[in-house]
Amino acid sequence: MGDQEYGISPAVVQKIAVEVKELNRLGVQVAIVIGGGNIYRGVAASAAGLDRASADHMGMLATVINSLALQDALERAGIFTRVMSAIEMHQIAEPYIRRRAIRHLEKGRVVIFAAGTGNPYFTTDTAAALRAMEVKSQVILKATKVDGVYDTDPLIHKKAKKFEELSYIEVLNRGLKIMDATAISLCMDNHLPIIVFNLTRKGNIRRVVFGQKIGTVIRG
Repeated sequence: MGDQEYGISPAVVQKIAVEVKELNRLGVQVAIVIGGGNIYRGVAASAAGLDRASADHMGMLATVINSLALQDALERAGIFTRVMSAIEMHQIAEPYIRRRAIRHLEKGRVVIFAAGTGNPYFTTDTAAALRAMEVKSQVILKATKVDGVYDTDPLIHKKAKKFEELSYIEVLNRGLKIMDATAISLCMDNHLPIIVFNLTRKGNIRRVVFGQKIGTVIRG
């Protein structure tokens, strides 16, 4: 959204595309899962009375819109990109097929996984954990508006304490709302580390990929 209250900020999309392009040029295989909260939040709609399954499917479609916007920005930057959707829509995206996704990555293409898992009641966090394991990713980079995980909301509480490193169990026991419990549990069961970092700072995607100590690491 950028500074907008709703929708897609072309400037933000372009910024992300430029940083992903740099990684792609360096030979880093990049797969991306995008949420849809800037357009539609299924959980919020469900709380307001809409059927949860219907609300979640609407949220999945919002992620497809975001995925197409990022694909366009990446391809304008000269990066071959594929959107793979968990909900079949052949005219605008490829259906998600695990082996095909791996092949795209091997060929140096950026892959964007759209429509979550394709199932209601599962968030895009869970989709990210699932797809990461399916394509044998080394790490999940959870890009947010803050520079890591805190004990309370740092945007509200000035004395919020930042964690440099956490275990999966600590995240679950403390009820920290980094990713939903299903996603954290999947990562824990498969020993997949998560790094939570600030997306809004220029160059942070490159920094985190190259091992600089930024954000919060979740593992162990």
